[in-house]
Amino acid sequence: MPLDIDTPPPGQCIFCRLIAGELPAARVYEDELTVAFMDLGQLNPGHTLVAVRRHAATLLDLTAAEAAAAMHTAQRVAHAIQAAFDPPGIMLLQANGRAGEQTVFHFHLHVVPRHRDDGVGLIWPRRNPPRELLETHAARLREALSGTA
Repeated sequence: MPLDIDTPPPGQCIFCRLIAGELPAARVYEDELTVAFMDLGQLNPGHTLVAVRRHAATLLDLTAAEAAAAMHTAQRVAHAIQAAFDPPGIMLLQANGRAGEQTVFHFHLHVVPRHRDDGVGLIWPRRNPPRELLETHAARLREALSGTA
C-alpha cells in the first residue's frame, strides 16, 4: 500500500517553486542536490529545512545520492546552528505520508535547535512486545531488504 500523500500538479509544489526562485526564501545553503532554508514556522531560532532540489514527495522517492546529500547538508546545517545559536540540543525530524504527519509533500528534513521547556515533546506509548514478535518483525524486514539494492 503506497503512502497517503497529496501530489500537486507539476511545478506547483510550494517547495519546488521556492527552490526555483519563484517564491522568496531565507536560504542558508545550497549544493547540486539540496537547498537549506529557514522554516517560516520557527520552533526556535535557527530552525532550518533541508529539501532535495528534484521533486520527490517522500523518503521512499529519493535516490541513494539524494538521501546521502540531504543527510550531509543536514549535518552541515546542524554544525552551523551549533556555532551560531549554541543550543543544548538539536533534533532532526523527517515525516512521510499523512499518518506520519507530513504536511508538505516534497521530501525535507527539519534541523531544529532544541532547548529545555521549548514546548515540544516527542513521547509515544511504549509497547513492549515479546522477543519472539520482534524476531518475526526483524525477519520480515530482512526478507524485504533482500529484494532491495
